[in-house]
Amino acid sequence: MLPQGPDNVLQFHVIPDLPLVKAGDDLAALLLAGLARLPVTVETGDVVVVAQKIVSKAEGRLIPLATVTPGAEAEALALETDKDPRLVQLILDESVAVMRKKPGVLIMRHRLGLVGAHAGIDQSNIEHEGGECALLLPGDPDASARGLRAALEAATGCRLGIIIADSMNRAWRLGTIGGAIGAAGLTVLDDQRGTHDMFGRELKVTVINRVDSMAATATLLMGESVQRTPAVLIKGLPPEDSSQGARDIVRPLEEDMFQ
Repeated sequence: MLPQGPDNVLQFHVIPDLPLVKAGDDLAALLLAGLARLPVTVETGDVVVVAQKIVSKAEGRLIPLATVTPGAEAEALALETDKDPRLVQLILDESVAVMRKKPGVLIMRHRLGLVGAHAGIDQSNIEHEGGECALLLPGDPDASARGLRAALEAATGCRLGIIIADSMNRAWRLGTIGGAIGAAGLTVLDDQRGTHDMFGRELKVTVINRVDSMAATATLLMGESVQRTPAVLIKGLPPEDSSQGARDIVRPLEEDMFQ
């Protein structure tokens, strides 16, 4: 069981005035400039939560649909789901399996192991000036998080955690919620099995997903539409140096009872 922060209080601060991110931008430099505008000082133990969209944009994952040639499978699947065949081709390219399909919806298993709509590919809050585009997830979100962590730590001299958050839909629940697709410097899963509850009963299945909890709370501040606040600083957590990543959250296929 992980220790709590010194005062058992967490603070969430929107990192202000970040510009629209473009391919090739130095995202760490943009975040550092935003952090400098906060009324609080970055300290060891702090966590920076960054929206997936700005990571993907900086990494050049914005794809013009005009550059995509759909194959026969994409054409057939597009007809079944009433989608643009070019978008369906991108979805297939990013995925390892079609889990469910119906008009308007494709539930995919992404090559990262994530299961969700359209392989995480989004067309909202992105530029379409030169024609329709689609934004893919980062190629390796944990590696992206490690890179941001290294750059921010080098600049601040503090040990930090990084979470890359994305909106997710969940089976049997309506609405989206923020979740972690990339993480660095944090214990993502707090395994409490073998410890005891307040009445002495042994915990046999309790594993707390810490980074999804933080990502969900930060996403409330980031918003999902016109807010333009894609990064949040969390203060009040104890310092960590875990080697876990968000990939460790993905349930192994052999434990998936709902395939």
